Amino acid sequence: MKENIFDVLMYLFENYMEGEAQLPPDIDVIHSELVEVGFESYQVNKAFDWIDSLSLETTIKETTSATFRIFCSEEILKLDIECRNLIIFLEQHNVLNPFNREIVIDRVMALDEENISMEKLKWIILMVLLSQPDEEIAFSKMEDIVYDLIPTYLN
Repeated sequence: MKENIFDVLMYLFENYMEGEAQLPPDIDVIHSELVEVGFESYQVNKAFDWIDSLSLETTIKETTSATFRIFCSEEILKLDIECRNLIIFLEQHNVLNPFNREIVIDRVMALDEENISMEKLKWIILMVLLSQPDEEIAFSKMEDIVYDLIPTYLN
């Protein structure tokens, strides 16, 4: 089975994390179940690490003033212009704040993929928003975007 970390993350999100930012406490049982359904053990471990890093304290300082983001060359290689525009668009429409934007970019860069599709980016943003306290409204807006329940523009 040719799976990657993102596939494991999607499986976890759809089967274990709905409405919660963390995995259930019995990680060993979940790990065994994931291996039984065909995921490689090392990919499962990487996915768990990816999720754990969402809850770690970061050195990113929240700001209330306007920010401007310049993407470095590695980020540009992984995030095409459409993906970068989506991140900027979501920040301009208060779905992402500068703090969450940086977590999204960090989690994208942590994936072992050369470039990230728009669909994958949407799911990553959704997972990041789920992990952040007091982001229920932003999560709900992003969930609508992921499931195509509203047009690309936001009200």
